[in-house]
Amino acid sequence: MSSLPGVPGGKRRVAADAGAPIRDAAWVAPGRVADRPRAERLRAWLDRERPFQYQLIMLPLLAMLVFQVVPIVHGIVISLTNFTIWNPEGSFAGLRNYVRVVTNPLFYRYALPNTFLFLALAVGIEVVLGLAIALLINRRFPAQRLVKTLLVLPLLVAPVVAGLMFYWMFHSEFGLVNQLLHAVGLPGVLWFNRPWTAFGVIVLADVWTWTPWFILIIYAGLQSLPPEPFEAARIDGASAWSTFRLITVPLLYPVLSIIVLIRSFDAFRVFDVVWTMTGGGPGNATETFGTFVYRIGYLTVNYSEGAAAAMVGALLIMVVGVLVYGTFARVVWGRQAT
Repeated sequence: MSSLPGVPGGKRRVAADAGAPIRDAAWVAPGRVADRPRAERLRAWLDRERPFQYQLIMLPLLAMLVFQVVPIVHGIVISLTNFTIWNPEGSFAGLRNYVRVVTNPLFYRYALPNTFLFLALAVGIEVVLGLAIALLINRRFPAQRLVKTLLVLPLLVAPVVAGLMFYWMFHSEFGLVNQLLHAVGLPGVLWFNRPWTAFGVIVLADVWTWTPWFILIIYAGLQSLPPEPFEAARIDGASAWSTFRLITVPLLYPVLSIIVLIRSFDAFRVFDVVWTMTGGGPGNATETFGTFVYRIGYLTVNYSEGAAAAMVGALLIMVVGVLVYGTFARVVWGRQAT
């Protein structure tokens, strides 16, 4: 290597033999000499055929790391400290915040029972209605495309908008439902002043919002079922109920298990519909886990306890997922085994 005149630290590569021609006279900036082999090795690794499948998942893994893993780790760290906006460093608190969450009466008296009750009612009604309507539209009838389009329209409505819409529909003074009751000579109902009526309206709003999602996926599952079992049942003279119970439902078990599992995760963290309609009231009668975390984490500016509550909720969601999937898996495998 020989120094280049007029450029401090600049060098150029020359042949080992002074009489040989210069093969590479490119300028090499100081501090970049070691980077070129590293970049060449990375380029060679990316050009290989073997890691092509890894290249495909690198970006999704990076996005998952940035938007899921890092926030979760950050939430765990905050939940173990006394973090406040006035003291961002905080001191180590151990499991103190978790103890406060699980011993909070609002958590085990209202939030947890209401959440599981909402999950069971909403998901159960939605899957039954979705299956029934999907079976009804899984045949030719007049205005078929129009009906299918109208059934999917509630999916275009945001849950917050759906909550506000049902709130004004069931308003005690200006609501459409009470106006109809007055029109037929019945007294109006204070829907949001009683615990069970308020909870029922919340479930109704969620069912209206998410039943089309079940219809869409179950209908797609019905379209993909093989026709041979149904033709054999028709030849054997099986009734419509026997065909549905012994052929249609068992073949749909894989689809039903996945959509119930996904919807259970979503129903467990319900927040927007509840908060826009009742805010957890009357009193705490409709408090759910989502509103509980929001209340203690943001309204009281207790971020550490709110993060601990979120971690407890994540653990409960995993337990629910294992139970739901395990139940469906045993049913599916039992059906296949027999």
